[in-house]
Amino acid sequence: MEFRRGDVALRANFATVDPKTLRIIDRRAGRSVTTREARLLAEAVNGLELDGGNGVALFRATIGHRGVLVLRHKSVELKADITNTDPAYERVGRISHARREFEPYIQEAKPLVDDPGAVKAAEMVNEFTRKAIEILDKHPVNVERRRKGLLPANAILLRDAGDALPQAPPFREVYGLNMASIVEMPVERGIAKVLGLSLLEAVEDPQEVDKKTLLEKEARLAAKALEEFDGVYVHLKGPDEPGHDGDFEGKVKAIEDIDKYFFGTILDKIDLDKTIIIVTSDHATPWHLKAHSDDPVPLMFSNPEFPEKHEAFSEIECQRGTLGVLEGGYKIIPTLLDVISKL
Repeated sequence: MEFRRGDVALRANFATVDPKTLRIIDRRAGRSVTTREARLLAEAVNGLELDGGNGVALFRATIGHRGVLVLRHKSVELKADITNTDPAYERVGRISHARREFEPYIQEAKPLVDDPGAVKAAEMVNEFTRKAIEILDKHPVNVERRRKGLLPANAILLRDAGDALPQAPPFREVYGLNMASIVEMPVERGIAKVLGLSLLEAVEDPQEVDKKTLLEKEARLAAKALEEFDGVYVHLKGPDEPGHDGDFEGKVKAIEDIDKYFFGTILDKIDLDKTIIIVTSDHATPWHLKAHSDDPVPLMFSNPEFPEKHEAFSEIECQRGTLGVLEGGYKIIPTLLDVISKL
C-alpha cells in the first residue's frame, strides 16, 4: 500500500461484535473468514470518507481475518501516538503487549500525547470503527455467514499504529549474507522487506491449501533457494493459532506437523554437512494463557560439526545448552557466526 508522510497505518482484525453494545464476541470472527470473504468486506470499507471529507480510510485485507488500515488527512499530519481499539493489546511505546485479562468491548482510541495529529488520528480511528460496523453488519458476506451458522465479520479491531516506515540497514550489508525469505503472514513479509530479503512464495494464499501440502511446498522451496542464496528465513505460523485458542492438543499437532512435513521433506533435499539449521520461535504463546508471553523461547543450531549433543528440543533441554540466554533475537546471527569461528 502507498504510505506517505503524515499517514498513520494500523494492524487490523475482522471480528464479531454486538453492533449495539460493541461487546466483542470473537476477536477473529471464529478464525473462519476466508481471504476471499475478507477482500469483499474490505472493498466495502476501503475509501471511506472521514472528518467531513477531509480524511480517508484506505483498507486492505491480507490473509484470513487480517488486514491493514491507512488513514490520511488533507490538512493534518497524523501522528501514531494513539491507543488501540483492540482491548486484547495494550500500547506500550511503539508496540503492544498482550493483556492477560481485558473487558471484551471495543475500546475508544485516545491520543497518548497532546498533539493535533494524534488527536485527529484517534478521532478518525473511532469514526472509521463506527462506520465500518454499520456497513459490515449488513454486508451480503455476513448475511451468508449467518445463514451458514458462522460468526459474522462485522467489525474491525485496530492496534499498533505507526506513522513512519521502519529504517534498517539491509541484512546483506550487516552480515555479508544474501538471504531469501519464505513467510506465511503479512507482518513477517514486512520484516523481510525492511531487511532487504528476497521474498519467495510457496503458495499465493496459505489458507487455501491444507497444512501438509503447505509445509511440504515451503520445504521444497527452501531447499531449492539454498542453491542460489546463502540462507533462507522461513516463518511457519502453525503453533501460534492453537496457542491463542487455548487448544493444547492442537498446538502439539501443529508442532508435529512441522516436524513431519517440513523437516521430513527438507532434510532429504539438503546437504547437512554444508548447512546450518537454526530453529527457534519469535515468541511464546502458552496455550493456558491464550496470548503471547515474554518467556524465553528455545533456540537450536544444528550441524554435524557442532560438538554439543541433546536428546530433545524443548525449553527444559535448551536450559542445559551452552548458548545460555540471549538478550534478544538480534543476537542470534552474531552468536552463530561466533560459534562457527570457533569450530
